[in-house]
Formats: sequence, C-alpha cells, structure tokens
Amino acid sequence: MPKVIDVGRICVKVAGREAGRKCVIVDIINENFVVITGPKTLTGVKRRRVNVKHIEPTPYKINISKGASDEEVISALEESGLIAEIKKEIAPSIS
Repeated sequence: MPKVIDVGRICVKVAGREAGRKCVIVDIINENFVVITGPKTLTGVKRRRVNVKHIEPTPYKINISKGASDEEVISALEESGLIAEIKKEIAPSIS
C-alpha cells in the first residue's frame, strides 16, 4: 500500500521527542517535507515542518484547507468525531 500524504491526513510521529503522538498534516512543502500540527493543546505536537520519513499515515482523514489554523483543525476533528482518536498515544516501536 503506498503512503498517502495529503492535507488533513492524521499521522503518527515515529521519530523525535514527540514519537508516538498523533498529528495532522496542514501543508505539503515538497515530496520530502510537510507541515504538521497536533494541535499542541490536544496532543502536545507543535506546528512544525517534518520529514515525511518521520511520520506514518493512518487511515483517518479530516476535511481542512491547506494551511488551516489550529482552531480550524480542532473544529474539523470535533465534526469528524476523532478527538478521542487523536488523543491516543501509540508506544513507539524500538527497532
């Protein structure tokens, strides 16, 4: 299955201090980098640029516009009923 990296996709961070936490893609910079947000108030993930190798997409997707604010992301998560899902942390696998 190919990786689906698109705006609104919920992902899990697999590298860094936020590993195991879920985030939402809010912008695509190029084929290697995207901008993500937790939002920080929900998951503790700050809005930042990350390498696509450091995130793992999930099957969940919300309907947001490119560059959406944290408030817009939170309201889209509430509409989709995914607030509880994004708050779940996943234990990072040690390889």
